[in-house]
Amino acid sequence: MQDLEAGHTNPQLKELVVAASQALARMDTPRLEELAHSCRMLNQAAMVEGNAKERKLLAQQARDATADMAVFARVLDATRANLNVMNRLRELREGRLEYTERQARGDTATEAGHGEH
Repeated sequence: MQDLEAGHTNPQLKELVVAASQALARMDTPRLEELAHSCRMLNQAAMVEGNAKERKLLAQQARDATADMAVFARVLDATRANLNVMNRLRELREGRLEYTERQARGDTATEAGHGEH
């Protein structure tokens, strides 16, 4: 947690979030693990008893990184959705999952006719 007090707002947290988004988009697992460790260290440093000044600075950094965190959340959601698709494809290939003809067509209406107009 170097130089938390340097400058008006330290871009460290914002840079972490941007780097995490980029690493996730590239599926760069070693970099994601490194960034997760950095986040744990930031949290630990902020929780040290009597460290109110660092907590205040970290809170300001979090406010400054709000937009980047929202982008990261969307990247996480897309990654989660992609993982679900890949898992379902693997299950189909392995014969552990079968789709009905209706599901294969993409029809999400229920048998009772809900959603059909």
